[in-house]
Amino acid sequence: MQHKERVFSGVQPTGNLHLGNYLGAITKFVALQESHECLYCVVDLHAVTVWQDPKELSHNIREVTAAFIASGIDPKAHIIFNQSQVAGHAELSWILNCVARMGWLNRMTQFKEKAGKHKENASVGLFTYPVLMAADILLYHATHVPVGEDQKQHLELARDIAQKFNVDFKEAIIASSNKEDGLFFPQPEPLIQGPATRVMSFRDGSKKMSKSDPSDLSRITMTDDADTIAKKIRKAKTDPEALPSEEEGLKDRPEAANLVGIFAALNNQSKTDVLKEYGGAQFSTFKPALAELAVAKISPIGNEMRRLMDAPDELDSILRDGANRANKIAEPILQKTKEIVGFIQ
Repeated sequence: MQHKERVFSGVQPTGNLHLGNYLGAITKFVALQESHECLYCVVDLHAVTVWQDPKELSHNIREVTAAFIASGIDPKAHIIFNQSQVAGHAELSWILNCVARMGWLNRMTQFKEKAGKHKENASVGLFTYPVLMAADILLYHATHVPVGEDQKQHLELARDIAQKFNVDFKEAIIASSNKEDGLFFPQPEPLIQGPATRVMSFRDGSKKMSKSDPSDLSRITMTDDADTIAKKIRKAKTDPEALPSEEEGLKDRPEAANLVGIFAALNNQSKTDVLKEYGGAQFSTFKPALAELAVAKISPIGNEMRRLMDAPDELDSILRDGANRANKIAEPILQKTKEIVGFIQ
């Protein structure tokens, strides 16, 4: 039987899931269920690269799981699990740490951004985070990974690691797999989709929407109620001009571009289509329409998330089942990796 192409993606359980997480990642996950075999992972091993309060971490793992399900991911048809329940992620990560090169990791811009001036105080885990991400993907021989622009460099690294492993162990791969091409790990492809892959702050259209922004008005969280969603959109920063009729007119207008992009993504349209309808309109017309749309799309998800969060046993059972099914895919690939490297099992 021919397998569908396999997608792997993960979301960190860092709390306060917001509209950027939803439009940038989760809506894409939902759509991919139609065309691919999907594994969606709550990447709790990645989360602990910076210190986490243990109680909050447990809560946040369940919250991401609830968001996946409430948004429309089917945990029976696909796999939802948390990373730490499948030991293969950590095991393969160590092997790949020994394949990856310091020079490659030193080029990762995200580490520089996250560690800032205090890189000597950053955890080793934060530095090797991209190798764990490569292990997450390669452990399942995933063919495709939905990524935002900020993760593209990490996916390139995963491809480099896969290629180096295949070259370093070519003879062993051919001997153990009868694969004359000597390719064991596939090269995962990025999937970048949709009109609003980057959702910006409601306070400053040049900054990404973030849970760490001190202003609560900068973001819509997935559990905000209808009144709060409407209020935050009403108060979102804009400029005094009317909306343009063409997308080109959004250039140098980051706040306007952000709100049009959010409308387009929520309504499954292009920005061009949105501007055909609202070009020439003032924000006093556009914002209420956006607020109504956002409430209609996000409120039901928030309600279902709250219901699921009140049933932690149900969520834990889904995660356990997902981990068992993920492990069935991962285990043979991990065993074959160990055999190729020369470990006795």
